[in-house]
Amino acid sequence: MPGPLPEDRDLLKRIAAGEDAAFSAFYRAHLDAVVAFFRRRVPDAELAFDLAAETFAAVVISAGSYGGDGPAAAWLYGIARNKLRESLRRGRVEDNARRRLGLEPVVLDDRDLERVEDRALAGADALARELAALPEPTRRALLARVVEERAYDEIAADLDCSEQVVRQRVHRGLTRLRAGLKEER
Repeated sequence: MPGPLPEDRDLLKRIAAGEDAAFSAFYRAHLDAVVAFFRRRVPDAELAFDLAAETFAAVVISAGSYGGDGPAAAWLYGIARNKLRESLRRGRVEDNARRRLGLEPVVLDDRDLERVEDRALAGADALARELAALPEPTRRALLARVVEERAYDEIAADLDCSEQVVRQRVHRGLTRLRAGLKEER
């Protein structure tokens, strides 16, 4: 079964060990996509930024719990989805992870908010381009697994193939997306 990208797995191990440079690398690699994820789901840039900040604070706290048996990006988006659900349920962004780390709230001015919007739009556009470039079977498997959070066996039944084929398509799709998004930077 294909596993997570080795560099993400390594970064998460190093984050769990307290290495700031590893967190910095993981954060830079995923920030635009996470902000874009939230920006498509919440009404304003400041809220998207707050949710992203809380998501990455939770990564620092829970990096040691990453089991390494799936893509780190899927694990990260699982955290992001949970933060979004908590926020929607409570009507505000919980800041427990940030407070647990002893971090002060980040105050954004209008220029900062504009940059968040620009990065979110750029990240979303780049992701859409890279997704469109994937072969249709790979794209369908990837979206079903990562976005819709469906089980491999369910996806395999829908796509009329084996679970192993679905796992390979998801892994290859994530690998191609990551490579394409790195090239765009």
